Amino acid sequence: MSGIASAPEGRLNISAGLASVAVAVTLVALKLWALGQTGALSIAATLVDSALDLLMSAGGLVAILYAQKPADEDHAFGHTSAEDIAALMQAALVLVSACVIAGAALRRLLSVAPPEIASEGAGAAVLGVSVVLTAGLVLWQRRVVRRTGNPVVAADSLHYVGDLMPALGGLVALWASAAYGLTRIDSIVALAAAGVMILGAGAIGRRAFDALMDRRADPKVIAGIEGIASGFPGVRGHHDLRTRTAGSRIFVNIHIELDGDQTLDEAHAIGAALRREIIRVYPQADVMIHKDPVGVERHPEDPRIGR
Repeated sequence: MSGIASAPEGRLNISAGLASVAVAVTLVALKLWALGQTGALSIAATLVDSALDLLMSAGGLVAILYAQKPADEDHAFGHTSAEDIAALMQAALVLVSACVIAGAALRRLLSVAPPEIASEGAGAAVLGVSVVLTAGLVLWQRRVVRRTGNPVVAADSLHYVGDLMPALGGLVALWASAAYGLTRIDSIVALAAAGVMILGAGAIGRRAFDALMDRRADPKVIAGIEGIASGFPGVRGHHDLRTRTAGSRIFVNIHIELDGDQTLDEAHAIGAALRREIIRVYPQADVMIHKDPVGVERHPEDPRIGR
């Protein structure tokens, strides 16, 4: 299939997936210890988020590996839709966990007795390590995305950027507890973290659902493909551009209009060159091009298909 990553790009994508899993495992272990030491809900929120990160990172690594499998007899368009199925399951898990965290935070806020938080220093140290590890992972993932354009790694990086907010918020909550005894800030931070998780779950689930429903590609991508086709040497026009997404792939079908007097070899060369150019700009694309002579009349039983 077109658009499959080269061996060096594949290794970079896999390295980003492995780094993500390693960081998630480390953070889960550290935050479990910190939660036992402090009992802080803000740490509980970041612990749940890190546990979900571990599941998502492991799923993302599997998806990266699985998506590189070539098409076969049973899966003529590849295997990338598995990413969307996994994403829907992850979104549901994030939503449930966020509701649990929010419920616990509300119970603490509404209780008469203020919550007790202990060992703020130990908790702050763990969250500090969490921020450093997460920031380092995001920097590496973004470097990989610049090299390979892999959308799975890009999405994982965006998710970890979102994780920095509750971790930094947890640091503020522990500092306020230790310095001023404001233990209820912990619950407020936990509520904010739950809100971020709910928003993230909605975004992940919506993207996965759209892909499973064969939603068209991003309008900017469609405009970019149209721009490439419109200005390509030998192409006199184009129509019936159709796109759909599946996991990390974009499937593109386009009809181009060529000089009808040229040879089949010449027409093929133009179409093949256009296909290579689209894939160069959008490496995740799988492109099929149909060639029509300029001025050909559409058969009345062949309706125009939109994008």
